[in-house]
Amino acid sequence: MVPIDRRRVRFAFDRHAVEYDRYACVQQRVVTRFIELIQDEYLQPARVLDIGTGTGRLLESIAARYPEALMVGMDMACAMSRTARDTLRGRGLFVTADAEQLPFTDGSFDLVASTSTFQWLESLDAAYRETWRILAPGGTFRFALFGEKTLYELRSSYRRACMAAGQGEENRTHIFLAASAVEAALLRSGFASCRVWSEFETEIYPDVPALLRAIRGVGAGTTSPPSTRGLAERRIMLDMMEIYRREFSVRGRIPATYEVIYGVGRRE
Repeated sequence: MVPIDRRRVRFAFDRHAVEYDRYACVQQRVVTRFIELIQDEYLQPARVLDIGTGTGRLLESIAARYPEALMVGMDMACAMSRTARDTLRGRGLFVTADAEQLPFTDGSFDLVASTSTFQWLESLDAAYRETWRILAPGGTFRFALFGEKTLYELRSSYRRACMAAGQGEENRTHIFLAASAVEAALLRSGFASCRVWSEFETEIYPDVPALLRAIRGVGAGTTSPPSTRGLAERRIMLDMMEIYRREFSVRGRIPATYEVIYGVGRRE
């Protein structure tokens, strides 16, 4: 597995904060679904933290549901935190920090929420242990992240192009976790009453370059160290696009599948 370059992740999201909402169609649908799920439960939090707040769309929706609660947004990218602050128009506090080293005291929040964030961590355990630590007893952790079947069309096409070029099964695409691994990390971190399940979203693009532009537009390009293959890498990318078009196109358009893993855990 290629290690995640956290500095590249931070730089990418900083760079694309302004245009994130333009491309983040799936992420916005996840926020809508997330709020629907919150409405199904009786929650009355006084203090809410959004980890990986991005442009603040999730926190904005939570604030509308709990107008009396203290809202705190946190992101590792400074530009995202600034954009979220503008989105909420002064409603809430915003900090720049790492999910694996949360700058809050034990038991600080009644509800911790997060969408489309935790897949950018190499290991969930450190982040989940920190989340458990800052939850008050009886507090709830709700999250959504992208699972192992996310962008399987793209990743499969890239692997096949690498093999055709004599590069073996080298895979520079991101590795997403299975729902079972996400649930296991929750349990290891001390959470109780855990529930984890998957739902699927499909986005349609006119062609593979449009899909790649959308991925880059939300700052979610490759998280691995940059390639040194030069022209060979360009050849592989062209072959990948041809394989994708040939194997997965539907009526001349390109589908991209996203597995969204939703979960909830409590500190008892």
